[in-house]
Amino acid sequence: MSVVVVGVDGSTTAARAAETAAGLATALGSELLVLVGFPSIDRPEPTDSETLTTREAAEQLADAVAEPLRAANPGLVIHADAEPGKPAEALVYAAESREASLIVIGNKRVQGVSRILGSVAVDVVRKASCDVYIAHTTG
Repeated sequence: MSVVVVGVDGSTTAARAAETAAGLATALGSELLVLVGFPSIDRPEPTDSETLTTREAAEQLADAVAEPLRAANPGLVIHADAEPGKPAEALVYAAESREASLIVIGNKRVQGVSRILGSVAVDVVRKASCDVYIAHTTG
């Protein structure tokens, strides 16, 4: 089964990209992986047992984005996960390790050379070993 990977970060534009990715995964007969990248810097764990680790918070965010997608796309297999590293690195690694056929990212606008696509999108396009779909998520 092929896999479509979408990166999310809790933003509205990322949620729109995830909706687009769900539609593409359905059309392609693929599974969908909703992925959140999180900082991989080693830090001391908090002593308060109710405080989430960075990985746990990222996994919860991925699950929170995946839940409405599951409700809206009952026939689609949707996984949620978190991967350490900068967002582009996490997306590319997850896509390679799961032999994904497609990475979907939003075109969140930033300043400078990357203004049209966004810096994460540019990095993913440069490094990905599979196709990349840039979803129109702004404007």
